[in-house]
Amino acid sequence: MTSKPGVLFVCVKNGGKSQVAGGLMRHLTGDTVTVYTAGTKPGSSLNAQSVKSLTELGIDISDEHTKPITAEMLANVDLIVTLGKEAVVDPVPGIEIRNWDTDEPSERGIEGMERMRLIRDDIQVRVQVLTAELSANNN
Repeated sequence: MTSKPGVLFVCVKNGGKSQVAGGLMRHLTGDTVTVYTAGTKPGSSLNAQSVKSLTELGIDISDEHTKPITAEMLANVDLIVTLGKEAVVDPVPGIEIRNWDTDEPSERGIEGMERMRLIRDDIQVRVQVLTAELSANNN
């Protein structure tokens, strides 16, 4: 275990919400936090609207790819954050698991980039709070 905190963001496909959370966390924390993203059933590619929503903030995740949870990830994190109700991770000894039941604008008829920006903004607030928490715990 390293001394710097480690976080694994998980959604089902690892193409959207977890990638957005990971990109935002890396942007906010630089190399002070080890950040991973994964999917419980990884899809084949990133969600183009997720990538674009972060590009609008000056964050480039286009080099990322979808992936499953690995033993290496679990060995380097203290916290797993699942995004949405569908992503379920079995308990892992010594690792806290939290769920972020993120906004889903499509339930209100909001689609396209407007939907993705709302999701991004919801995740961004949560990542900012988590960043502050990790910073306070590491001092």
